[in-house]
Amino acid sequence: MIDKFWKKLSGENIPNIKEEVENTILKELSEGNDIRICIGTDSQMHGTKAEFATAIVFIRNKRGGFFFVNKEQLRWEQGIRMRMLEEVTRSVTTAYGLCELFDRYDIPMEVHADINTDPQFMSNVALKEAMGYILGMGFQFKAKPDAFASSCCANKVVQ
Repeated sequence: MIDKFWKKLSGENIPNIKEEVENTILKELSEGNDIRICIGTDSQMHGTKAEFATAIVFIRNKRGGFFFVNKEQLRWEQGIRMRMLEEVTRSVTTAYGLCELFDRYDIPMEVHADINTDPQFMSNVALKEAMGYILGMGFQFKAKPDAFASSCCANKVVQ
């Protein structure tokens, strides 16, 4: 996912996401901003196609935020559990591809899963696996209602 086609929310293309993230980190730090980064993916079904959007969200402490996004549509015939795990895989892959930068600049990072902690919701079927995968990779884990990178930011792109 890290080498896929990324954009700014304005629609501007990002030719090299790793370089753009590093430049953004340096710019934010030089402006004295205390930042953290959250990565999350959401998906939406459209007939037999699933549209996935992954967001890299920059949060400035008490100063708002912004995000970069990758969107991809593909044929999908599997159930909700596999779709939720695909979302998590896309987020983890993105985080893993960028974690060297986060470590280098000491930037806190979280992986957000668009999975509800309430068993009444269908997405809950993948909660334990998603949590184990994200934590097992050494990342901080957030699920709904705290997973805004996936449930708000990425969600805006796949509606």
